[in-house]
Amino acid sequence: MTLINSWRWVPQSCHLPRIDPVRFLGTMKNRNIGFVGDSLNENFLASFLCILSVADKGAKKWKKKGAWRGAYFPKFNVTVAYHRAVLLSRYQWQPKQPEAGVKDGSEGFYRVDVDVPADDWAKIAGFYDVLVFNTGHWWNRDKFPKEKPLVFYKAGQPIVPPLGMLDGLKVVLTNMVTYIQKEFPGNTLKFWRLQSPRHFYGGDWNQNGSCLFNKPLEEDELDLWFEPRNNGVNKEARLLNFVIEGALQGTNIQLLDLTHLSEFRADAHPAIWLGKKDAVAIWGQDCMHWCLPGVPDTWVDILSQLIHDGLGRTGGL
Repeated sequence: MTLINSWRWVPQSCHLPRIDPVRFLGTMKNRNIGFVGDSLNENFLASFLCILSVADKGAKKWKKKGAWRGAYFPKFNVTVAYHRAVLLSRYQWQPKQPEAGVKDGSEGFYRVDVDVPADDWAKIAGFYDVLVFNTGHWWNRDKFPKEKPLVFYKAGQPIVPPLGMLDGLKVVLTNMVTYIQKEFPGNTLKFWRLQSPRHFYGGDWNQNGSCLFNKPLEEDELDLWFEPRNNGVNKEARLLNFVIEGALQGTNIQLLDLTHLSEFRADAHPAIWLGKKDAVAIWGQDCMHWCLPGVPDTWVDILSQLIHDGLGRTGGL
């Protein structure tokens, strides 16, 4: 762990200060920060809460308005919370009806209403002053195999012809971005965190993929690992970033691009240290989430500076 924490991202041509928790919460006084998305945004939130907790010993757990987890800092009247919404849109399991009589190998399907936000974040408009969105890690056949596919609906009706996984993601992004632009006040600082890279080596998570590294990757190794044209198991991040960037063009949602700086850190995942007996045998190594302290702490440094700059531009300081 000491070796892992000895590395720190140093940007070129600018200085990135470490977050000062007391000063930051003072800046955010009477404001709230929300994270919406999958477990990598929860990983992000966990880092944020650990860092901020030293500034207010009276901090309390907070799980309101559909939040999965969060904290309230009474000294500053600030709430920081995470809303779990892995696809952003609402989705629900629809079991196969016995009377259907069609033997196609499916067990049913997941209905995705592309124009309806997931319940966990459907009622947060007006509460948060800063929002950080993401989606991406659930858009794959591991999560939704052909026996349990995603079927996309709009305005309550199935989309015809049916959409594949990637086209479904594009339609969800288009509709959710439109919803965010319409429902959230213009003075809300809105960020979209691009993909967090995975570091599976020798196979995917269910193919004995491993990330037992003791140092970061070198610059000249990154394309071999992550370039989609190489069709490796870690191509997801760059591939989905291209789709997400296209969906956000022309909006006031700011890209939070943490992908490249995180690509180096093959050494910074939990790997086999999962904290539960037989977890590796069941789930494989975790080469997706991040150890804490670790890489997400740098994400916090970057986000806190962008929030400070954004509030300055809008006259919020």
